[in-house]
Amino acid sequence: MEDGKISKKKYFTIHPAVVSVWAAVIAAGHLLPTIPIMGTGGTFSLSTVLYPLSGIFFGPLAGALCSAAGGFIGSLIAPYTAWMGLGTFIVGTTTAFTTGCIAWGKWPPVAVSSAGNFIINGGIIVYITGTILWFTQEIGRSVMRLPLFFYGIGFVVMIIAVIFSRRMFICKNQWIKLIAVWLCTFSGLIGGATVGNFFSLVLYKQPKEIWMILTFTAPIERAIFASAAALAGTPLLSGLNKIGIFTGPQTESDENGVPHEN
Repeated sequence: MEDGKISKKKYFTIHPAVVSVWAAVIAAGHLLPTIPIMGTGGTFSLSTVLYPLSGIFFGPLAGALCSAAGGFIGSLIAPYTAWMGLGTFIVGTTTAFTTGCIAWGKWPPVAVSSAGNFIINGGIIVYITGTILWFTQEIGRSVMRLPLFFYGIGFVVMIIAVIFSRRMFICKNQWIKLIAVWLCTFSGLIGGATVGNFFSLVLYKQPKEIWMILTFTAPIERAIFASAAALAGTPLLSGLNKIGIFTGPQTESDENGVPHEN
């Protein structure tokens, strides 16, 4: 301790081996039974639950990288899960990046740094980009209620998560951490969906009747997946930290090993 200030040390380090193992878990998840999408006849891979956890555990960039690797390999070993062919990994990568930006971001999500640089949370960029892409398609313009309702819910939850989740993650109460994981995962999954829906429109041109159904069923599906991710990810988040594999947006600790925001 110097000048009455507590010295700090780095609390979070991302070992490449840990990221590689998680990428392998994502790839293996593609081999598990798929889950039907309500009202469409399509399916979800169980890796859908793992993608947002990548962003929460490792941050937006490392999380996106391991999701991209795991998703790409998963498409090769289980091509029946690759609804976009080898490009299917793009959606999972976007989901991990968005979730990571939400979980690791700070409030306000749009600000000017001390150096005068304009900074905007990457999750907001994904939502805006995905919404614009939706309206570039004729079918998308005919179903305005989907982005207004589906994306709108995700955007509101994203703002709530950006405001509160950082402090919730460093709380010792596991229920509060579970809520933080759910908030980040739910909004991250919808962020990934904004990109996935655009590609689905371009590739398959589903009629607007299907999208009208998805307007109300898609949020329920993402809420279920977010719940599964929270139940699996919260104990894993705490357990890995206890054995020295530090994950989650708790980047520094004081000399007593107590994590806090940097």
